[in-house]
Amino acid sequence: MKKLLLLTFIIFATSVIQAQEINWMSMNDALAAQKKQPKKIFVDAYTTWCGPCKMLDRNTFSNKDVIQYINKHYYAVKFNAEGDEVVNFKDKVFKNPNFDPEKKTGRNAVHEFAIAMGVSAYPTMVFFDEKGGFLTPVKGYLTPEKLEIFLKIFATDDYKKVKTDEEWKKYQEEFENTFSS
Repeated sequence: MKKLLLLTFIIFATSVIQAQEINWMSMNDALAAQKKQPKKIFVDAYTTWCGPCKMLDRNTFSNKDVIQYINKHYYAVKFNAEGDEVVNFKDKVFKNPNFDPEKKTGRNAVHEFAIAMGVSAYPTMVFFDEKGGFLTPVKGYLTPEKLEIFLKIFATDDYKKVKTDEEWKKYQEEFENTFSS
């Protein structure tokens, strides 16, 4: 009986822990999942040496509201913008031909896919539609409250209604945050 109780507790605790993390995957896995069940893609383009990237992980991507929202509305991709992952996107293969596997710290070569996504600073979060179409990059560290507007404007397709700077300003003014810090 004690073993059964312990096993039940372990299963419950494991599911609680897993429910408290973003379900990160590779870009290739997200694109494959999209073919089976269309969903937008959210990419966190980071580097191993980037301080604000680590702050995003610690402060923003650990927030329960952010986790729940991203897991529900997006396929979440964790992409090392200076890594050596091979990405197959839109009938093209993206690599990092100048990647130095001997380099353990500091900057490495920029990945071709990072360049294709318009990543020019770290961190950059990139949004794709349900068909893998590029929407936009969002650069810099964002708190959960500041990330919320971007997560929601793309998930709800409100971005299709916001065409001008004035409309974006109005959208921001009328937007009501619901994420807690």
